[in-house]
Amino acid sequence: MLKNKLKQYKLILASGSPRRQQFFRDLELDFEIRLKEIEEIYPTELKAAEITNYLAELKASAFESELKENEILITSDTIVWLNEKALGKPKDKQDAFEILKSLSNTTHEVITSVCFKTNSKTDLLHDITKVTFNELSDESILYYIDNFKPYDKAGAYGIQEWIGFIAVSKIEGSYANVMGLPVHKVYDYLSKLE
Repeated sequence: MLKNKLKQYKLILASGSPRRQQFFRDLELDFEIRLKEIEEIYPTELKAAEITNYLAELKASAFESELKENEILITSDTIVWLNEKALGKPKDKQDAFEILKSLSNTTHEVITSVCFKTNSKTDLLHDITKVTFNELSDESILYYIDNFKPYDKAGAYGIQEWIGFIAVSKIEGSYANVMGLPVHKVYDYLSKLE
């Protein structure tokens, strides 16, 4: 359905995330993957969605002079927000353990921003999902880290993996957003393109 509407555009997904790529395939969209290494550093005064907005736009700006007339570049960034602090991807096993320990028996926010860039304009959107974790034992945290290696995931976890089944007691908002893309908002944005 959406695929036909977007015939005159070429979608470019600038994300190495297999989950984001799968969402685009599941929406039956034709897209190309283009990747650039970006240092994900943001001003320290930024908070919550300001961080993900900044990083999504930073990723898009790397393609500034390369976009052709009909191309739409899509970038995104996800963080876990807990106690006024952004939890990104863990640096190592110890970091992953400490992150998951901090999420145990609390509610955190997962914030994802998406940037749509053409050679004439840039649009940003974001979504916030609240996720509540049960109490996690040290053993279950270590089991998860050792078996699922969540080093490429914000907040050191994937909700669609083992830990999501045992840890998540409540979710308010989009499940897909926790996986790294507010698919409903992306779909809505693309379907409104002229």
